[in-house]
Amino acid sequence: MIESVGIGAFFILCALGALIALVTSQSRNPVALAIVGTAAGVAISGAAGDALFTGRPFVADLWSLPWGGALRLGLDRLSGLFLLITGVIYLLTSIFSAGYLRRYLGHYSLRSFGVLYHWLFASIVAVLLARDVISFLLAWEMMSIASVLLVAYEHQREENVSAGYLMLAMGEAGTIAAALALLLLGNAVGSLDFHAMRAAGASMGSGMRWAVFLLSLFGFGVKAGLVPFNSWLPRAHPVAPANVSALLSGLILNLGIYGIVRVNVDMLPASLVGAGVVALIVGAVSAFVGILYATTENDAKGMLAHSSIENMGIIVAGLGAGFVFTAAGRPALAGMAFVAALYHLTNHSAYKALLFLGAGTVDYRAGTRDLDRLGGLIRTMPWTALFFLVGSLSIAAMYPFNGFASEWLTLQVLLRSAELSSTPVKLVYAFAGVVLALTAALAVTCFVKAFAMGFLGMSRSRSAEQATEAPRSMLAPMGVLAALCIALGIIPTYVIPTLSDALASVGDGRATQALVPAFFASSPDHASLPADFVSDFHNLGAQVGESLLPGRGLVVLHRGDAANPVVFAMSTSDGVVVLLILLSVLAGIVLWTTRRRRILREIRWDGGVRQLFPEMTYTATGFSNPVRVIFDALLRPRTVEDTEETVAQHFRVAIRRAEHPVYLVDRLFLNVLTAQLTRVARVLARMHHGRVNAYVAYVLGALIVFLILSATA
Repeated sequence: MIESVGIGAFFILCALGALIALVTSQSRNPVALAIVGTAAGVAISGAAGDALFTGRPFVADLWSLPWGGALRLGLDRLSGLFLLITGVIYLLTSIFSAGYLRRYLGHYSLRSFGVLYHWLFASIVAVLLARDVISFLLAWEMMSIASVLLVAYEHQREENVSAGYLMLAMGEAGTIAAALALLLLGNAVGSLDFHAMRAAGASMGSGMRWAVFLLSLFGFGVKAGLVPFNSWLPRAHPVAPANVSALLSGLILNLGIYGIVRVNVDMLPASLVGAGVVALIVGAVSAFVGILYATTENDAKGMLAHSSIENMGIIVAGLGAGFVFTAAGRPALAGMAFVAALYHLTNHSAYKALLFLGAGTVDYRAGTRDLDRLGGLIRTMPWTALFFLVGSLSIAAMYPFNGFASEWLTLQVLLRSAELSSTPVKLVYAFAGVVLALTAALAVTCFVKAFAMGFLGMSRSRSAEQATEAPRSMLAPMGVLAALCIALGIIPTYVIPTLSDALASVGDGRATQALVPAFFASSPDHASLPADFVSDFHNLGAQVGESLLPGRGLVVLHRGDAANPVVFAMSTSDGVVVLLILLSVLAGIVLWTTRRRRILREIRWDGGVRQLFPEMTYTATGFSNPVRVIFDALLRPRTVEDTEETVAQHFRVAIRRAEHPVYLVDRLFLNVLTAQLTRVARVLARMHHGRVNAYVAYVLGALIVFLILSATA
């Protein structure tokens, strides 16, 4: 009942929001969008939360097509998880938009933005509610068109329009592949209904399974921004408005993961080890390529866009590990891998939305997002700096923020490859683990640069020096997202069971039992634990909090056999308490010491320089230059030299060097493909010479080939 009311209210609010946007004045449009978007976010979050936490399914038949069967909407726990993330991020982004969109007054139509904004919200929800191929593809196309139009919202800039076209072209190629995968499944059972398609596996051989997997990985991987299908992402996300970038990275990319999970976990569970290996490799390479370019990028939004590729790669690597464990008959390990992937997806939505909103705030108030021209913003924009710091620590996987919990769990799951029997597969796991570890190190470098060069030190431009703090309507959503990043990091024992329950509706939900032992005596599963095991860990404090908190406990722990009872364990909840105590003790020591000593404040020493100019300080380019040097063989930038000479042309006055990056994927894949297609086009162009006799020969030749093929078939 709650689901149907919430879903109905949501679609009504989206339609109402689009109508209000058309009739409301430009100056009042941002507030109207915020009010209606917030209400719609609350409505769909309520319906999604009820489905996720209670497990009550929802199904509604729309109408029947004579050639395609019934069009149906539905809601289970898996789609409930994605819908809850969508509702929360959209709600907070709508509030942020009330202040942010005022920068476009007098430049672009806020009426069209409001219509597209609510259109995108409705289409995302429709994708997650669709329960048949026709409804799914219709909603998917509506979502794709709305997102492209929002990316190209600032249409007076040529780069925005070009990015929109590229996004549309690559997205449509992915849509065709995804549609073929779904149609292959539907053809196997004679139905386009998702529920009926779950029976397709019984009649599918390995060849057809490979076809479905590869088509779905490519089709949905384009939307998720996986290498090598990600060229659109670093071009589209930076040029979109900041609130749209937050939605693109925090929600639209999730739909690609949703499609992969829905097909390969729900409708056709992985039974091929090779498919998991492919996903592992694609995920690991995507993560590394994404963070490598993010580390060397100085545009704040461009950096965050590349970082989204990295995080999608980590998620797909977790899914790949789950596919391998499923095919190898290790359901508990598979459940752990899937939970780690969904945990990281949830975390990424929170901190990436926060960071994009923070970057947009900086761009709005400081007039630039070039890290080389920022600096010192912590003095003029302290709240924005604080929230951006939380997001940076989260995405860098620093303890105890949310990125740490999910990345730690992903790496621990990869180490469980020791339980597999195939040596080549173990080597792939080792490769993925090493690459993800290197990725984590580069992520720290990347976001140390982002925060330090953006908010610390001296202002390196007049616009950064004159920046002012954002209004409360923009700060409040960032504050909520920052609190969410902290909460998701310190309560993993409550997040993991929720994610495990979400998987129970599509596969195996054993991750709760495998990862969260019932150390609290109030838990129904407490009696199933061995007495000696419980006693040993109670002596270590595993029962701390049971008199105050519900649930199973505060310890994430994976049990082994008798010889190795603990494979890995952590407790970020207890760790936070210890960390706060240590910080309090340290603060007390510092205060006590400073009170007993006289502190002298003098002008800082600048190496003998009377005045330190901004041009003399460290820049983002200098900070990331060691990474450019180390990975120059991969980056291979194109260097352009402009030289000015004296009148006599004997001596050079100045040499200016500029590096133009050539994107790795473009160089290795797209440019090669473009060159080959150009050659084919040139050959075909020679056939258009205007001689009628030759054209008749072409027709006769084609007819003969067709007859020969028909006879041999």
